[in-house]
Amino acid sequence: MAVDPKKNSNVYRLRRAVMRFLLYTVLVIGGVIAIVPFLWMLSTSLMTLGEAISGRFLPQVPQWHNYMVAWKEANFSEYFVNSLEITLITLSGQLAFSIMAAYAFARMKFPGRDLIFGILLSTMMIPGMVLMIPNFLTVTWLGRVSPIKWINNWPSLTIPFMGSVFSVFLLRQFFAQIPNDLFDAAQIDGAGHWQFLWRVVIPLSKAPIMVITVLSFIGSWNALAWPLLVTNAPNWRPIAVGLFQFVDEAGSELNLQMAGAVITIIPILLLYFLTQRQFTESIARSGMKG
Repeated sequence: MAVDPKKNSNVYRLRRAVMRFLLYTVLVIGGVIAIVPFLWMLSTSLMTLGEAISGRFLPQVPQWHNYMVAWKEANFSEYFVNSLEITLITLSGQLAFSIMAAYAFARMKFPGRDLIFGILLSTMMIPGMVLMIPNFLTVTWLGRVSPIKWINNWPSLTIPFMGSVFSVFLLRQFFAQIPNDLFDAAQIDGAGHWQFLWRVVIPLSKAPIMVITVLSFIGSWNALAWPLLVTNAPNWRPIAVGLFQFVDEAGSELNLQMAGAVITIIPILLLYFLTQRQFTESIARSGMKG
């Protein structure tokens, strides 16, 4: 019995249209779930305190002055500068150490390389909260034996986070894909590992380096528990601590707290929008071989 190709074609189109509809439906639902909390935060930041407590979703009259009040009451100017300094110091150290360590694991041969790399990867299974007390005891001891002040100062807020196993792992996997022919050509021109790293490897690895930059920036900018543990004065506390200025025994000023939260995420959004192309490019490349 002959099969009608036109009928099969119609069935295929119908099945494809249904699958596409289901896919778009799932994506739309996921997008709504992801964006509703941000819309609620933005809307609450423009409400009066009574409207925020009543559970309204939209303000009756937008209170744009909430941002100025939040900036002044929480001393966000000082916290903002503190977060910027902490984040830039941490990011610079993490990029420097991660790039050099990843290159060593990917392109250089030395005794115990694979064993050391395996031990480093195993530390990723340790929860961060478990490491908080040992890190605190370490920086406290260093503050006693070192001429540099650690507690309530930038070293305790930045140095413990300059070594990132995830960053080393991500860069190592990317560096290992770079053809050996490029290194052989660099050696013919008289270049060693250092010149090859800075002149060839890093320019070819802008996408994963940008991913590490974004993730490290977000982690440092949003840090809260560790800064509260190693600081006892506002002169080095980050912007996340400023959000707690709106919480007291009588309750929280929800509208000002949300205004402060909007101010807090603006640098993260700007960084992501500026690096979106490299970020998505790195994610796309992570699924490719060779």
